[in-house]
Amino acid sequence: MGDVMPPLTRRVRVTDIKLKKQRGEKIVMLTAYDATMARLLERAGIEILLVGDSLGMVIMGEETTLPVTMDIMVYHTRAVTRGARKALVVADMPFLSYQASVAEAIHNARRLLQEGGASAVKIEGGFPVVEVARRLVEVGVPVMGHLGLIPQSVHQLGGYGQQARAPEQAERLLEEAKALEAAGVFALVLESVPAEVARRVTETLSIPTIGIGAGPYCDGQVLVSYDAFGLYDEFVPPFVKQYARLGEEIVRAAERFAEEVRLGIFPPAS
Repeated sequence: MGDVMPPLTRRVRVTDIKLKKQRGEKIVMLTAYDATMARLLERAGIEILLVGDSLGMVIMGEETTLPVTMDIMVYHTRAVTRGARKALVVADMPFLSYQASVAEAIHNARRLLQEGGASAVKIEGGFPVVEVARRLVEVGVPVMGHLGLIPQSVHQLGGYGQQARAPEQAERLLEEAKALEAAGVFALVLESVPAEVARRVTETLSIPTIGIGAGPYCDGQVLVSYDAFGLYDEFVPPFVKQYARLGEEIVRAAERFAEEVRLGIFPPAS
């Protein structure tokens, strides 16, 4: 099973994440949407907590991430930062909160840092958002990039299939990765791309890559916590490993509670 991750002893900074690649240390990231989950994941030594717009699906019950608004992201980011004292909290910027203009992107990033308490933001896309990434970094906002399958463009991509399979697509992804690095992003998520493409990007960049469905060669890995722990049962991506079946445990616990209430066992007579 290997060694258990040690608890975090101090606050994780963006500079710590960059240094991990230089030291050859793997980076671990999971999603969190509330204070309780944030506390538990931090106790497990998870160094980056992503307040993902995936909450649109696993928390809100939507079919995509598109209905998630800035107000929703600020609310959940604030909840996570109340629970996490040491982990680096990264908040997704939701659909059309940064693509329209640099000024709007700065305004919305400010909300996630000032109102939500995040330490960094994540934006999806390549060349179209490079200037946004550059300006955010210039005004002091740490930015994590995201290439490959970008869920906010699910309609444009035609679904959630693997990206960058053709040689010209892989070459474009590499060029976009280099452009985002030049713009100042401190790390890059690679989602649903072939392992060899992720390996090439990882070896080319000096900033760390964090994979999700992108094979074993990235500098770190991220999963949606509700997938990893078996809480979300609508759809499980093929690349996900379920480390627990907590959803089934909750159902069994609720069944026991209901049975004891109906039989008059709970609460016991004094």
